[in-house]
Amino acid sequence: MARQFSPCSSSSTTFSPPLKQGIIFFTKSVIVPTRTFSSRWVSKIHSRTHPRNHFEFKSSNGYPLNAVSLHDGSAGNPLAKELPLSDSSISESTLSITVVGASGDLAKKKIFPALFALFYEDWLPENFTVFGYARTKMTDEELRDMISKTLTCRIDNRENCDDKMDQFLKRCFYHSGLYNSEENFSELDSKIKMKEGGKPSNRLFYLSIPPNIFVDVVRCVSVKASSKNGWTRVIVEKPFGRDSESSGRLITCLKQYLTEDQIFRIDHYLGKELVENLSVLRFSNLVFEPLWCRNYIRNVQFIFSEDFGTEGRGGYFDNYGIIRDIMQNHLLQILALFAMETPVSLDAEDIRNEKVKVLRSMRPLQLEDVIVGQYKGHSKGSKSYPGYTDDPTVPKDSLTPTFAAAALFINNARWDGVPFLMKAGKALHTKRAEIRVQFRHVPGNLYKRNFGTDLDKATNELVLRVQPDEAIYLKINNKVPGIGMRLDRSDLNLLYSARYPREIPDAYERLLLDAIEGERRLFIRSDELDAAWSLFTPLLKELEGKKIAPELYPYGSRGPVGAHYLAAKHNVRWGDLSGED
Repeated sequence: MARQFSPCSSSSTTFSPPLKQGIIFFTKSVIVPTRTFSSRWVSKIHSRTHPRNHFEFKSSNGYPLNAVSLHDGSAGNPLAKELPLSDSSISESTLSITVVGASGDLAKKKIFPALFALFYEDWLPENFTVFGYARTKMTDEELRDMISKTLTCRIDNRENCDDKMDQFLKRCFYHSGLYNSEENFSELDSKIKMKEGGKPSNRLFYLSIPPNIFVDVVRCVSVKASSKNGWTRVIVEKPFGRDSESSGRLITCLKQYLTEDQIFRIDHYLGKELVENLSVLRFSNLVFEPLWCRNYIRNVQFIFSEDFGTEGRGGYFDNYGIIRDIMQNHLLQILALFAMETPVSLDAEDIRNEKVKVLRSMRPLQLEDVIVGQYKGHSKGSKSYPGYTDDPTVPKDSLTPTFAAAALFINNARWDGVPFLMKAGKALHTKRAEIRVQFRHVPGNLYKRNFGTDLDKATNELVLRVQPDEAIYLKINNKVPGIGMRLDRSDLNLLYSARYPREIPDAYERLLLDAIEGERRLFIRSDELDAAWSLFTPLLKELEGKKIAPELYPYGSRGPVGAHYLAAKHNVRWGDLSGED
Protein backbone atom coordinates (compact mmCIF):
# COMPACT_ATOMS: atom_id res chain seq x y z
CA MET A 1 0.00 0.00 0.00
CA ALA A 2 1.25 3.46 -0.83
CA ARG A 3 1.45 6.37 1.54
CA GLN A 4 -0.85 8.97 0.00
CA PHE A 5 -2.39 12.31 0.82
CA SER A 6 -6.06 12.74 0.03
CA PRO A 7 -7.54 16.23 -0.36
CA CYS A 8 -10.62 14.80 1.37
CA SER A 9 -8.69 13.77 4.47
CA SER A 10 -7.43 15.90 7.32
CA SER A 11 -4.25 13.86 7.52
CA SER A 12 -1.90 11.73 5.47
CA THR A 13 -2.71 8.10 5.93
CA THR A 14 -2.34 4.66 4.42
CA PHE A 15 -5.58 3.53 2.95
CA SER A 16 -7.14 0.92 0.77
CA PRO A 17 -9.45 1.68 -2.16
CA PRO A 18 -12.80 2.95 -0.88
CA LEU A 19 -15.62 0.47 -0.61
CA LYS A 20 -19.12 1.60 -1.48
CA GLN A 21 -22.02 -0.62 -0.67
CA GLY A 22 -22.46 -3.05 -3.51
CA ILE A 23 -25.21 -5.56 -4.15
CA ILE A 24 -25.24 -7.86 -1.18
CA PHE A 25 -26.69 -11.32 -1.46
CA PHE A 26 -27.84 -13.53 1.34
CA THR A 27 -27.32 -17.26 0.91
CA LYS A 28 -30.86 -17.73 -0.30
CA SER A 29 -32.04 -14.66 -2.15
CA VAL A 30 -33.75 -13.59 -5.32
CA ILE A 31 -33.51 -10.23 -7.06
CA VAL A 32 -37.06 -9.14 -7.71
CA PRO A 33 -38.01 -6.54 -10.35
CA THR A 34 -40.14 -4.32 -8.15
CA ARG A 35 -40.00 -0.57 -7.82
CA THR A 36 -37.92 0.60 -4.87
CA PHE A 37 -39.14 3.72 -3.07
CA SER A 38 -36.67 3.74 -0.20
CA SER A 39 -34.52 1.32 1.71
CA ARG A 40 -36.66 -0.23 4.42
CA TRP A 41 -35.67 -2.81 6.94
CA VAL A 42 -38.11 -4.32 9.39
CA SER A 43 -37.67 -5.81 12.78
CA LYS A 44 -40.49 -7.74 14.32
CA ILE A 45 -40.81 -5.92 17.56
CA HIS A 46 -43.07 -6.39 20.48
CA SER A 47 -45.03 -4.05 22.66
CA ARG A 48 -47.00 -4.57 25.81
CA THR A 49 -50.01 -5.60 23.74
CA HIS A 50 -48.27 -7.19 20.74
CA PRO A 51 -45.67 -9.94 20.89
CA ARG A 52 -42.51 -9.26 18.92
CA ASN A 53 -43.46 -11.55 16.06
CA HIS A 54 -46.95 -10.14 15.51
CA PHE A 55 -46.25 -6.44 15.29
CA GLU A 56 -46.21 -4.56 11.98
CA PHE A 57 -43.82 -1.66 12.33
CA LYS A 58 -44.53 1.67 10.62
CA SER A 59 -41.99 4.40 10.01
CA SER A 60 -42.64 8.11 10.46
CA ASN A 61 -44.37 8.39 7.09
CA GLY A 62 -46.99 5.86 8.12
CA TYR A 63 -45.93 3.17 5.65
CA PRO A 64 -45.42 -0.41 6.86
CA LEU A 65 -41.79 -1.45 6.70
CA ASN A 66 -41.59 -4.97 5.37
CA ALA A 67 -38.37 -5.39 3.47
CA VAL A 68 -34.65 -5.42 4.01
CA SER A 69 -32.51 -3.22 1.82
CA LEU A 70 -29.65 -5.19 0.35
CA HIS A 71 -28.13 -2.11 -1.22
CA ASP A 72 -28.20 1.48 -0.09
CA GLY A 73 -28.06 3.74 -3.10
CA SER A 74 -29.97 1.40 -5.38
CA ALA A 75 -30.96 4.25 -7.65
CA GLY A 76 -27.50 4.07 -9.13
CA ASN A 77 -27.73 0.33 -9.72
CA PRO A 78 -30.85 -1.02 -11.45
CA LEU A 79 -30.14 -4.54 -10.22
CA ALA A 80 -30.26 -3.63 -6.58
CA LYS A 81 -33.77 -4.12 -5.21
CA GLU A 82 -35.33 -4.72 -1.85
CA LEU A 83 -35.95 -8.28 -0.85
CA PRO A 84 -38.87 -9.20 1.39
CA LEU A 85 -37.51 -11.52 4.03
CA SER A 86 -39.15 -14.22 6.03
CA ASP A 87 -39.73 -13.77 9.73
CA SER A 88 -36.91 -16.18 10.47
CA SER A 89 -34.44 -14.22 8.30
CA ILE A 90 -35.41 -10.96 10.01
CA SER A 91 -35.11 -12.36 13.51
CA GLU A 92 -31.65 -13.72 12.70
CA SER A 93 -30.24 -10.36 11.54
CA THR A 94 -28.42 -8.08 13.96
CA LEU A 95 -28.19 -4.32 14.39
CA SER A 96 -25.00 -2.65 15.62
CA ILE A 97 -25.15 1.05 16.48
CA THR A 98 -21.80 2.79 16.91
CA VAL A 99 -21.70 6.28 18.42
CA VAL A 100 -18.47 7.89 17.22
CA GLY A 101 -17.54 10.61 19.68
CA ALA A 102 -19.18 8.71 22.53
CA SER A 103 -17.52 10.77 25.26
CA GLY A 104 -18.97 14.07 24.04
CA ASP A 105 -21.91 16.03 25.42
CA LEU A 106 -24.27 15.29 22.51
CA ALA A 107 -23.75 11.56 22.89
CA LYS A 108 -24.23 11.64 26.66
CA LYS A 109 -27.20 14.03 26.74
CA LYS A 110 -29.11 13.04 23.60
CA ILE A 111 -27.98 9.97 21.67
CA PHE A 112 -27.60 7.34 24.39
CA PRO A 113 -30.80 8.47 26.21
CA ALA A 114 -32.68 8.33 22.89
CA LEU A 115 -31.44 4.80 22.22
CA PHE A 116 -32.49 3.72 25.69
CA ALA A 117 -35.95 5.25 25.24
CA LEU A 118 -36.34 3.31 21.99
CA PHE A 119 -35.23 0.15 23.75
CA TYR A 120 -37.65 0.73 26.62
CA GLU A 121 -40.52 1.22 24.21
CA ASP A 122 -39.51 -1.95 22.31
CA TRP A 123 -38.82 -0.09 19.09
CA LEU A 124 -35.40 -1.65 18.63
CA PRO A 125 -34.92 -5.14 17.13
CA GLU A 126 -34.27 -8.09 19.37
CA ASN A 127 -30.64 -8.52 18.34
CA PHE A 128 -28.92 -5.17 18.78
CA THR A 129 -25.75 -3.86 20.40
CA VAL A 130 -24.47 -0.34 21.03
CA PHE A 131 -20.81 0.60 20.72
CA GLY A 132 -19.13 3.78 21.83
CA TYR A 133 -15.99 4.93 20.00
CA ALA A 134 -13.77 7.86 20.94
CA ARG A 135 -10.18 8.77 21.69
CA THR A 136 -10.82 8.82 25.43
CA LYS A 137 -9.47 5.74 27.20
CA MET A 138 -12.38 3.95 28.81
CA THR A 139 -13.55 0.46 29.69
CA ASP A 140 -16.97 -1.01 28.94
CA GLU A 141 -17.94 -0.54 32.58
CA GLU A 142 -16.81 3.07 32.59
CA LEU A 143 -18.90 3.76 29.49
CA ARG A 144 -21.93 2.15 31.13
CA ASP A 145 -21.41 4.21 34.27
CA MET A 146 -21.18 7.40 32.17
CA ILE A 147 -24.31 6.53 30.20
CA SER A 148 -26.34 5.52 33.25
CA LYS A 149 -26.11 9.04 34.68
CA THR A 150 -28.20 10.46 31.83
CA LEU A 151 -30.74 7.66 31.33
CA THR A 152 -34.26 8.21 32.62
CA CYS A 153 -37.56 6.37 32.47
CA ARG A 154 -39.45 9.51 31.62
CA ILE A 155 -42.81 8.56 30.13
CA ASP A 156 -45.86 7.50 32.18
CA ASN A 157 -45.41 5.09 35.08
CA ARG A 158 -42.20 3.24 34.34
CA GLU A 159 -42.43 -0.23 35.75
CA ASN A 160 -39.23 -2.31 35.81
CA CYS A 161 -37.16 0.74 34.94
CA ASP A 162 -34.03 -0.48 36.70
CA ASP A 163 -34.29 -3.88 35.05
CA LYS A 164 -34.64 -2.30 31.63
CA MET A 165 -31.69 -0.04 32.30
CA ASP A 166 -29.53 -2.99 33.27
CA GLN A 167 -30.58 -4.88 30.16
CA PHE A 168 -29.73 -1.90 27.96
CA LEU A 169 -26.36 -1.23 29.59
CA LYS A 170 -25.33 -4.86 29.14
CA ARG A 171 -25.67 -4.28 25.39
CA CYS A 172 -23.31 -1.27 25.47
CA PHE A 173 -19.60 -1.65 24.75
CA TYR A 174 -16.66 0.66 24.16
CA HIS A 175 -13.59 0.83 21.98
CA SER A 176 -10.98 3.56 22.16
CA GLY A 177 -9.18 4.66 19.04
CA LEU A 178 -8.09 7.47 16.77
CA TYR A 179 -10.59 8.89 14.32
CA ASN A 180 -8.23 8.52 11.35
CA SER A 181 -6.83 5.08 12.17
CA GLU A 182 -7.91 2.22 9.93
CA GLU A 183 -6.21 -0.15 12.35
CA ASN A 184 -8.36 1.04 15.27
CA PHE A 185 -11.53 0.74 13.20
CA SER A 186 -10.47 -2.75 12.15
CA GLU A 187 -10.26 -3.62 15.85
CA LEU A 188 -13.75 -2.14 16.32
CA ASP A 189 -14.96 -4.27 13.41
CA SER A 190 -13.63 -7.40 15.12
CA LYS A 191 -15.50 -6.55 18.32
CA ILE A 192 -18.72 -5.90 16.40
CA LYS A 193 -18.38 -9.21 14.56
CA MET A 194 -18.02 -11.05 17.86
CA LYS A 195 -21.36 -9.66 19.01
CA GLU A 196 -23.00 -10.35 15.64
CA GLY A 197 -22.13 -14.02 15.93
CA GLY A 198 -21.99 -14.61 12.20
CA LYS A 199 -25.58 -13.48 11.60
CA PRO A 200 -26.58 -11.09 8.78
CA SER A 201 -25.54 -7.69 10.09
CA ASN A 202 -26.76 -4.11 9.70
CA ARG A 203 -24.59 -1.28 11.00
CA LEU A 204 -25.43 2.32 11.87
CA PHE A 205 -22.68 4.83 12.69
CA TYR A 206 -23.60 8.12 14.37
CA LEU A 207 -20.88 10.77 13.87
CA SER A 208 -21.13 12.93 16.98
CA ILE A 209 -17.84 14.65 16.13
CA PRO A 210 -16.56 17.93 14.61
CA PRO A 211 -17.04 18.18 10.83
CA ASN A 212 -13.32 18.44 10.11
CA ILE A 213 -12.92 14.73 10.92
CA PHE A 214 -16.08 13.43 9.20
CA VAL A 215 -14.23 12.24 6.13
CA ASP A 216 -11.47 10.45 8.05
CA VAL A 217 -14.05 8.51 10.05
CA VAL A 218 -16.19 7.69 7.01
CA ARG A 219 -13.12 6.44 5.15
CA CYS A 220 -12.15 4.16 8.04
CA VAL A 221 -15.73 2.91 8.43
CA SER A 222 -16.08 2.20 4.71
CA VAL A 223 -12.75 0.41 4.39
CA LYS A 224 -12.58 -1.44 7.70
CA ALA A 225 -15.89 -1.50 9.57
CA SER A 226 -18.75 -1.69 7.07
CA SER A 227 -21.14 -4.62 6.99
CA LYS A 228 -20.34 -7.34 4.45
CA ASN A 229 -23.80 -8.92 4.39
CA GLY A 230 -26.25 -6.14 5.26
CA TRP A 231 -26.52 -2.36 5.12
CA THR A 232 -24.18 0.31 6.48
CA ARG A 233 -25.54 3.80 7.20
CA VAL A 234 -23.90 6.91 8.61
CA ILE A 235 -25.65 9.75 10.47
CA VAL A 236 -23.86 13.08 10.08
CA GLU A 237 -24.48 16.00 12.46
CA LYS A 238 -24.47 19.64 11.38
CA PRO A 239 -22.70 21.89 10.56
CA PHE A 240 -22.48 20.63 6.99
CA GLY A 241 -19.76 23.09 5.98
CA ARG A 242 -19.56 26.88 6.39
CA ASP A 243 -20.62 27.90 2.87
CA SER A 244 -21.39 26.48 -0.57
CA GLU A 245 -17.74 25.69 -1.32
CA SER A 246 -16.90 23.86 1.91
CA SER A 247 -20.25 22.05 1.87
CA GLY A 248 -19.64 20.95 -1.72
CA ARG A 249 -16.19 19.64 -0.84
CA LEU A 250 -17.62 17.72 2.11
CA ILE A 251 -20.34 16.17 -0.07
CA THR A 252 -17.79 15.16 -2.71
CA CYS A 253 -15.42 13.64 -0.17
CA LEU A 254 -18.12 11.68 1.65
CA LYS A 255 -19.38 10.28 -1.64
CA GLN A 256 -15.95 8.81 -2.33
CA TYR A 257 -16.76 6.26 0.34
CA LEU A 258 -20.57 6.23 0.66
CA THR A 259 -23.55 6.48 -1.65
CA GLU A 260 -26.10 9.24 -1.08
CA ASP A 261 -28.58 6.73 0.33
CA GLN A 262 -26.10 5.71 3.03
CA ILE A 263 -25.67 9.29 4.30
CA PHE A 264 -28.25 10.57 6.78
CA ARG A 265 -27.71 14.31 7.40
CA ILE A 266 -29.58 14.95 10.61
CA ASP A 267 -31.33 18.18 11.56
CA HIS A 268 -32.99 17.40 14.88
CA TYR A 269 -35.59 20.16 14.40
CA LEU A 270 -37.17 18.10 11.63
CA GLY A 271 -37.86 15.40 14.23
CA LYS A 272 -39.78 17.69 16.57
CA GLU A 273 -43.44 16.83 16.99
CA LEU A 274 -44.91 20.14 15.80
CA VAL A 275 -42.68 20.19 12.72
CA GLU A 276 -43.79 16.64 11.93
CA ASN A 277 -47.40 17.75 12.38
CA LEU A 278 -47.01 20.68 9.99
CA SER A 279 -47.76 18.67 6.85
CA VAL A 280 -50.59 16.79 8.59
CA LEU A 281 -52.20 20.06 9.64
CA ARG A 282 -52.01 21.43 6.13
CA PHE A 283 -52.67 18.44 3.89
CA SER A 284 -55.18 16.59 6.07
CA ASN A 285 -57.49 19.47 6.99
CA LEU A 286 -59.69 21.05 4.32
CA VAL A 287 -60.03 24.20 6.37
CA PHE A 288 -56.33 25.07 5.92
CA GLU A 289 -55.11 23.83 2.54
CA PRO A 290 -57.23 26.24 0.40
CA LEU A 291 -55.95 29.16 2.50
CA TRP A 292 -52.27 28.17 2.16
CA CYS A 293 -51.30 30.77 -0.46
CA ARG A 294 -50.70 34.45 -1.17
CA ASN A 295 -54.44 35.18 -1.51
CA TYR A 296 -55.09 34.63 2.19
CA ILE A 297 -51.73 34.68 3.99
CA ARG A 298 -50.18 38.10 4.62
CA ASN A 299 -46.86 36.90 6.06
CA VAL A 300 -45.22 33.92 7.76
CA GLN A 301 -42.79 34.16 10.67
CA PHE A 302 -40.25 31.59 11.86
CA ILE A 303 -39.00 32.54 15.30
CA PHE A 304 -36.24 30.96 17.37
CA SER A 305 -35.06 32.51 20.62
CA GLU A 306 -32.98 31.36 23.57
CA ASP A 307 -32.86 33.05 26.94
CA PHE A 308 -29.19 32.18 27.51
CA GLY A 309 -25.96 33.10 25.77
CA THR A 310 -23.11 31.00 24.45
CA GLU A 311 -22.03 29.83 27.90
CA GLY A 312 -19.32 27.26 27.35
CA ARG A 313 -19.66 27.29 23.54
CA GLY A 314 -18.24 30.70 22.67
CA GLY A 315 -15.17 29.34 20.91
CA TYR A 316 -17.22 27.01 18.72
CA PHE A 317 -20.03 29.49 18.10
CA ASP A 318 -17.69 32.29 17.02
CA ASN A 319 -16.63 30.23 13.99
CA TYR A 320 -20.22 29.96 12.77
CA GLY A 321 -22.61 32.55 14.18
CA ILE A 322 -26.38 32.46 14.45
CA ILE A 323 -27.07 32.45 10.69
CA ARG A 324 -25.09 29.26 10.09
CA ASP A 325 -26.05 27.71 13.41
CA ILE A 326 -29.84 28.20 13.22
CA MET A 327 -31.18 30.01 10.17
CA GLN A 328 -29.49 28.21 7.27
CA ASN A 329 -30.57 24.80 8.59
CA HIS A 330 -33.33 24.62 11.24
CA LEU A 331 -35.47 27.56 10.15
CA LEU A 332 -34.89 27.17 6.42
CA GLN A 333 -35.82 23.48 6.54
CA ILE A 334 -39.07 24.32 8.35
CA LEU A 335 -39.79 27.05 5.79
CA ALA A 336 -39.33 24.55 2.94
CA LEU A 337 -41.74 22.10 4.58
CA PHE A 338 -44.25 24.88 5.17
CA ALA A 339 -44.17 26.33 1.65
CA MET A 340 -43.76 23.22 -0.52
CA GLU A 341 -46.39 22.08 -3.00
CA THR A 342 -48.39 18.92 -2.31
CA PRO A 343 -45.99 16.00 -2.89
CA VAL A 344 -46.96 13.07 -5.07
CA SER A 345 -46.82 10.79 -2.03
CA LEU A 346 -45.37 10.54 1.46
CA ASP A 347 -42.30 8.84 0.04
CA ALA A 348 -39.06 10.52 1.13
CA GLU A 349 -37.92 11.40 -2.37
CA ASP A 350 -41.26 12.96 -3.32
CA ILE A 351 -41.24 15.18 -0.23
CA ARG A 352 -37.61 16.18 -0.61
CA ASN A 353 -38.15 16.96 -4.29
CA GLU A 354 -40.79 19.52 -3.33
CA LYS A 355 -38.58 21.05 -0.66
CA VAL A 356 -35.78 21.52 -3.16
CA LYS A 357 -38.17 23.28 -5.55
CA VAL A 358 -39.03 25.79 -2.82
CA LEU A 359 -35.38 26.48 -1.99
CA ARG A 360 -34.49 26.96 -5.65
CA SER A 361 -37.41 29.37 -6.11
CA MET A 362 -36.27 31.73 -3.38
CA ARG A 363 -35.17 35.26 -4.20
CA PRO A 364 -31.46 35.91 -3.45
CA LEU A 365 -31.04 37.42 0.01
CA GLN A 366 -30.19 41.11 0.01
CA LEU A 367 -28.18 42.81 2.75
CA GLU A 368 -30.91 45.43 3.19
CA ASP A 369 -33.34 42.65 4.13
CA VAL A 370 -31.14 41.37 6.96
CA ILE A 371 -30.40 42.66 10.46
CA VAL A 372 -27.60 41.23 12.62
CA GLY A 373 -27.06 41.83 16.31
CA GLN A 374 -24.80 40.83 19.19
CA TYR A 375 -25.75 40.78 22.86
CA LYS A 376 -23.89 42.97 25.33
CA GLY A 377 -23.54 42.83 29.09
CA HIS A 378 -26.51 43.88 31.16
CA SER A 379 -27.36 44.27 34.83
CA LYS A 380 -30.77 43.47 36.20
CA GLY A 381 -31.22 44.18 39.87
CA SER A 382 -28.30 42.66 41.70
CA LYS A 383 -27.45 40.22 38.89
CA SER A 384 -25.08 40.97 36.04
CA TYR A 385 -25.13 39.16 32.70
CA PRO A 386 -21.96 39.01 30.59
CA GLY A 387 -21.81 40.20 27.00
CA TYR A 388 -20.83 37.92 24.12
CA THR A 389 -17.28 39.30 23.91
CA ASP A 390 -16.87 38.92 27.68
CA ASP A 391 -16.53 35.18 27.03
CA PRO A 392 -12.78 34.42 27.36
CA THR A 393 -12.96 32.08 24.33
CA VAL A 394 -14.34 34.86 22.08
CA PRO A 395 -12.11 37.56 20.52
CA LYS A 396 -12.80 41.00 21.98
CA ASP A 397 -13.29 42.47 18.52
CA SER A 398 -15.58 39.68 17.29
CA LEU A 399 -18.29 40.71 14.81
CA THR A 400 -20.01 37.32 14.92
CA PRO A 401 -23.79 37.83 15.13
CA THR A 402 -25.69 36.22 18.00
CA PHE A 403 -28.95 37.54 16.54
CA ALA A 404 -30.23 37.78 12.98
CA ALA A 405 -33.52 38.65 11.31
CA ALA A 406 -34.21 38.30 7.61
CA ALA A 407 -37.02 38.77 5.12
CA LEU A 408 -37.16 36.07 2.43
CA PHE A 409 -39.37 35.73 -0.62
CA ILE A 410 -40.38 32.79 -2.80
CA ASN A 411 -40.75 33.56 -6.48
CA ASN A 412 -43.54 31.21 -7.45
CA ALA A 413 -47.27 31.47 -8.13
CA ARG A 414 -48.34 30.34 -4.66
CA TRP A 415 -46.18 32.69 -2.59
CA ASP A 416 -45.33 35.65 -4.81
CA GLY A 417 -45.02 38.80 -2.68
CA VAL A 418 -45.52 37.10 0.70
CA PRO A 419 -42.71 37.96 3.15
CA PHE A 420 -41.29 35.00 5.07
CA LEU A 421 -39.60 36.50 8.12
CA MET A 422 -36.97 34.63 10.12
CA LYS A 423 -35.65 35.67 13.49
CA ALA A 424 -33.12 33.81 15.63
CA GLY A 425 -31.13 34.95 18.62
CA LYS A 426 -29.41 34.15 21.86
CA ALA A 427 -29.65 35.90 25.25
CA LEU A 428 -33.17 37.14 24.53
CA HIS A 429 -36.08 37.65 26.91
CA THR A 430 -37.62 34.20 26.42
CA LYS A 431 -37.00 30.73 25.07
CA ARG A 432 -39.26 29.72 22.20
CA ALA A 433 -39.46 28.27 18.72
CA GLU A 434 -42.60 28.82 16.71
CA ILE A 435 -44.20 29.32 13.33
CA ARG A 436 -46.69 32.18 13.03
CA VAL A 437 -49.02 32.55 10.05
CA GLN A 438 -50.70 35.94 9.84
CA PHE A 439 -53.70 36.05 7.52
CA ARG A 440 -54.90 39.00 5.51
CA HIS A 441 -57.54 41.43 6.78
CA VAL A 442 -61.17 40.66 6.04
CA PRO A 443 -62.19 42.77 3.01
CA GLY A 444 -64.93 45.24 3.93
CA ASN A 445 -64.96 44.03 7.53
CA LEU A 446 -68.30 45.07 9.02
CA TYR A 447 -66.77 45.25 12.48
CA LYS A 448 -63.61 47.23 11.73
CA ARG A 449 -64.96 50.19 13.77
CA ASN A 450 -64.88 47.98 16.85
CA PHE A 451 -61.11 47.46 16.49
CA GLY A 452 -60.24 51.11 16.22
CA THR A 453 -57.18 52.02 14.16
CA ASP A 454 -55.18 48.89 15.01
CA LEU A 455 -56.27 46.51 12.26
CA ASP A 456 -53.57 44.01 13.33
CA LYS A 457 -55.83 43.11 16.24
CA ALA A 458 -58.42 42.06 13.71
CA THR A 459 -55.97 39.71 11.96
CA ASN A 460 -56.43 35.98 12.28
CA GLU A 461 -53.20 34.22 13.21
CA LEU A 462 -52.27 30.53 13.28
CA VAL A 463 -49.43 29.67 15.66
CA LEU A 464 -47.51 26.42 15.91
CA ARG A 465 -45.41 26.50 19.05
CA VAL A 466 -42.59 24.00 18.56
CA GLN A 467 -41.11 24.54 22.02
CA PRO A 468 -41.61 24.83 24.91
CA ASP A 469 -45.13 23.60 25.76
CA GLU A 470 -46.04 22.35 22.28
CA ALA A 471 -49.31 23.84 21.06
CA ILE A 472 -51.32 24.83 18.01
CA TYR A 473 -53.67 27.77 18.37
CA LEU A 474 -55.70 29.96 16.08
CA LYS A 475 -56.45 33.54 16.99
CA ILE A 476 -60.02 34.47 16.05
CA ASN A 477 -62.35 37.42 16.68
CA ASN A 478 -65.46 36.93 18.74
CA LYS A 479 -68.03 38.92 20.68
CA VAL A 480 -67.52 39.40 24.38
CA PRO A 481 -70.65 38.17 26.21
CA GLY A 482 -72.93 40.94 27.45
CA ILE A 483 -75.08 43.80 26.28
CA GLY A 484 -73.55 45.85 23.52
CA MET A 485 -71.05 44.93 20.82
CA ARG A 486 -67.54 44.53 22.20
CA LEU A 487 -65.12 42.33 20.29
CA ASP A 488 -62.21 40.34 21.59
CA ARG A 489 -59.44 38.25 20.05
CA SER A 490 -59.42 34.75 21.51
CA ASP A 491 -57.49 31.54 20.97
CA LEU A 492 -58.77 28.20 19.77
CA ASN A 493 -56.06 26.29 21.56
CA LEU A 494 -54.73 22.75 21.19
CA LEU A 495 -52.26 22.45 24.07
CA TYR A 496 -50.48 19.14 23.66
CA SER A 497 -49.86 18.58 27.37
CA ALA A 498 -53.61 18.83 28.03
CA ARG A 499 -54.81 16.84 25.02
CA TYR A 500 -52.04 14.24 25.02
CA PRO A 501 -50.85 13.65 28.59
CA ARG A 502 -48.22 11.14 27.45
CA GLU A 503 -44.87 12.91 27.20
CA ILE A 504 -43.71 13.63 23.66
CA PRO A 505 -40.65 11.61 22.56
CA ASP A 506 -37.44 13.49 21.93
CA ALA A 507 -36.65 14.37 18.32
CA TYR A 508 -33.53 12.19 18.40
CA GLU A 509 -35.64 9.12 19.16
CA ARG A 510 -37.73 9.60 16.03
CA LEU A 511 -34.75 10.36 13.81
CA LEU A 512 -32.63 7.48 15.09
CA LEU A 513 -35.49 5.08 14.51
CA ASP A 514 -36.03 6.44 11.00
CA ALA A 515 -32.35 5.98 10.20
CA ILE A 516 -32.49 2.40 11.46
CA GLU A 517 -35.52 1.74 9.30
CA GLY A 518 -34.07 3.48 6.24
CA GLU A 519 -36.75 6.19 6.21
CA ARG A 520 -35.10 9.34 4.78
CA ARG A 521 -38.01 11.78 4.76
CA LEU A 522 -36.70 13.79 7.73
CA PHE A 523 -33.08 13.83 6.61
CA ILE A 524 -31.43 16.33 4.27
CA ARG A 525 -30.48 15.33 0.74
CA SER A 526 -27.30 16.72 -0.84
CA ASP A 527 -29.15 18.89 -3.37
CA GLU A 528 -31.26 20.36 -0.54
CA LEU A 529 -28.06 21.27 1.25
CA ASP A 530 -26.61 22.79 -1.90
CA ALA A 531 -29.74 24.90 -2.49
CA ALA A 532 -29.76 26.09 1.14
CA TRP A 533 -26.14 27.18 1.04
CA SER A 534 -26.63 28.87 -2.36
CA LEU A 535 -29.19 31.12 -0.69
CA PHE A 536 -27.10 32.14 2.33
CA THR A 537 -23.48 32.02 1.08
CA PRO A 538 -23.53 35.35 -0.86
CA LEU A 539 -25.05 37.09 2.16
CA LEU A 540 -22.49 35.62 4.56
CA LYS A 541 -19.61 36.62 2.29
CA GLU A 542 -20.94 40.17 2.07
CA LEU A 543 -21.41 40.45 5.83
CA GLU A 544 -17.92 39.16 6.54
CA GLY A 545 -16.23 40.88 3.60
CA LYS A 546 -17.63 44.31 4.52
CA LYS A 547 -17.14 43.61 8.24
CA ILE A 548 -20.70 44.68 9.03
CA ALA A 549 -20.86 45.56 12.72
CA PRO A 550 -23.78 43.90 14.52
CA GLU A 551 -26.25 46.08 16.41
CA LEU A 552 -25.76 45.62 20.15
CA TYR A 553 -28.69 44.60 22.35
CA PRO A 554 -28.82 44.01 26.12
CA TYR A 555 -28.72 40.46 27.45
CA GLY A 556 -32.31 39.44 28.23
CA SER A 557 -33.94 42.01 25.93
CA ARG A 558 -36.19 41.52 22.89
CA GLY A 559 -33.28 41.94 20.50
CA PRO A 560 -31.98 44.82 18.40
CA VAL A 561 -34.34 47.63 17.40
CA GLY A 562 -33.38 47.10 13.78
CA ALA A 563 -35.45 43.90 13.67
CA HIS A 564 -38.61 45.95 14.26
CA TYR A 565 -37.72 48.34 11.44
CA LEU A 566 -37.10 45.38 9.14
CA ALA A 567 -40.55 43.98 9.88
CA ALA A 568 -42.18 47.39 9.48
CA LYS A 569 -40.47 47.81 6.10
CA HIS A 570 -42.52 44.84 4.89
CA ASN A 571 -45.69 45.95 6.71
CA VAL A 572 -45.32 43.23 9.31
CA ARG A 573 -45.40 43.23 13.10
CA TRP A 574 -43.53 40.45 14.92
CA GLY A 575 -46.22 38.23 16.42
CA ASP A 576 -44.19 37.19 19.45
CA LEU A 577 -43.95 40.79 20.69
CA SER A 578 -47.67 41.45 21.00
CA GLY A 579 -47.76 40.50 24.67
CA GLU A 580 -50.82 38.28 24.13
CA ASP A 581 -49.00 34.91 24.22
